[in-house]
Amino acid sequence: MPRLVRPLAVAALVFAPCAFAQNADPAAVVHAAQSVQTQVTAWRRDIHQHPELGQHEVRTAQLIAEQLRKLGLKPRTGIAQTGVVAVLKGGKPGPRIAIRADMDALPVTEPAGLPFASKVTADYRGQPVGVMHACGHDAHVAIALGVATALAAQKEQLPGEVMFVFQPAEEGPPTAGEPFGAKLMLDEGLFKDFKPDAVFGLHVWAGLNVGQIGYRSGPMLASADEWSLTVRGKQTHGSRPWDGVDPITVGAQILLASQSMIARQVNIAATPVVLTAGQFNSGVRFNIIPDEAKLVGTLRTFDPAVREDVIARLRRTADDYAHAAGASAELAVVNNAPATINDPALTRRALPSLRRAAGEANVVESGLVTVAEDFSQFANTVPGFYFFVGSTAEGSDAAKAPINHSPNFMLDEGALEVGTRAMLQVALDYLQGAPTQD
Repeated sequence: MPRLVRPLAVAALVFAPCAFAQNADPAAVVHAAQSVQTQVTAWRRDIHQHPELGQHEVRTAQLIAEQLRKLGLKPRTGIAQTGVVAVLKGGKPGPRIAIRADMDALPVTEPAGLPFASKVTADYRGQPVGVMHACGHDAHVAIALGVATALAAQKEQLPGEVMFVFQPAEEGPPTAGEPFGAKLMLDEGLFKDFKPDAVFGLHVWAGLNVGQIGYRSGPMLASADEWSLTVRGKQTHGSRPWDGVDPITVGAQILLASQSMIARQVNIAATPVVLTAGQFNSGVRFNIIPDEAKLVGTLRTFDPAVREDVIARLRRTADDYAHAAGASAELAVVNNAPATINDPALTRRALPSLRRAAGEANVVESGLVTVAEDFSQFANTVPGFYFFVGSTAEGSDAAKAPINHSPNFMLDEGALEVGTRAMLQVALDYLQGAPTQD
């Protein structure tokens, strides 16, 4: 197991001047990315060992702000509670771009093994939980700091301006329905004075091996809705169900009917739809039929019109089954993230950059992925491009690797250099107006 690398002073990371600011030569970009990797790895391990849940990323935000100040930048803190933003102004005129990294961890208990494994615990929605960077946001922060370090070292030759956005609460709010994350940053004026021409983001991804990069033009990640269904019946003794109205039975009927609804009423050949219940809570005693049951779940879609249609069908299904039993049903739906849709023109422009960074054979087109990302909030405001960076060790079967959000998710740190290199190449090519290639 590799030992924890102590952070180096930023001054020690200033590499020999190179020409990447003039032509984004891939060899120069590789040199720039490699020059910051010792520090990027140390940042990642530090953040991994000290994870924080959404809207509680206080220590992480302090670390980010401190490093940005060392680069000569002036970070703004406290955006959307714990977000950090800084703008790097190049010495030459050019476009404006934003690079986004999410900071929060998950309510997941990390198994022992890594020398920098998390032992942090916290409270999540009223329950004590372990806290772990089981999705790789520690890597995202470290990569973005590495990109900032590399670009700041050559800022006099750099055209344009780069906004670095370190976003809290990508995984959702501490309380369902609260404003959070990317949308809250935008609501608080993130792009008011600095509106980028394009926004870029990446995600380390267990489904790809280190060295591989995944992309997709148009819809890439699903929208995420958190729904809750409250079924109200009439309490009675469990031995006399005819004296009451059983909300558990009605809730079960609605749940089963919702799956038939997806299979028989929605054209899932045209666009995927996933409707899942993750909670079904009701009652306190074995022989009492309660007066209420509550189901909570998620809806994933890629098309806004399909999303609205499915919600309407679910509400009608719930109402009809409840009415037939003499119960009532109330459905509430909160959209945590719209679908992530990569701008086609920006994708065409960024694809050659990914190929320059990773090699054409290592850049693969991804299928639709039903996980969600609130990067979509930024990409719905300005043109956006989001891509995957493989994080499963070379030689391992990525299809069998523990997925993101698993307590066994294991990031191979080779992904850090690939991610830094890829984001640097994409950013520099865009800033220098590299031509689009088909």
